[in-house]
Amino acid sequence: MKKILVINGPNLNMLGTREPDVYGEMTLDELNTRLASEAEVMRIDIDFLQSNSEGEIIDAIQSAEGDADGIILNAGAYTHYSYAIRDAIASVTVPCVEVHLSNIFLREDFRHVSVIAPVCAGQISGFGIKSYLLALRALVQK
Repeated sequence: MKKILVINGPNLNMLGTREPDVYGEMTLDELNTRLASEAEVMRIDIDFLQSNSEGEIIDAIQSAEGDADGIILNAGAYTHYSYAIRDAIASVTVPCVEVHLSNIFLREDFRHVSVIAPVCAGQISGFGIKSYLLALRALVQK
């Protein structure tokens, strides 16, 4: 059985109420429940972490080494400037897929740059929760 770690970064705990026109009305708990159901069908073990703390996200990425077969990461705003998270991803052999609910390239200019993308196995954005589901399927097939 494969094990996937889903990490959600800052402000994603506010899903459902934070800018629903951009991020949708689904809460983080609802998103996690949907992913857990899909993982169960695929016979995959899945764990979830949401943190507003850069250090906690880094610790989770590093702890995935030898424990997880893949990481789905929505680093939120850290995507655009956290070289520390980028270096944590690069320091492990666990494949990581960067995900975003919204299409970051249709938003503000500062969101067009991802410092973590070059060390991720791939990036999926703009499909709402389907971004996460596509990432899950991609990691299972990798």
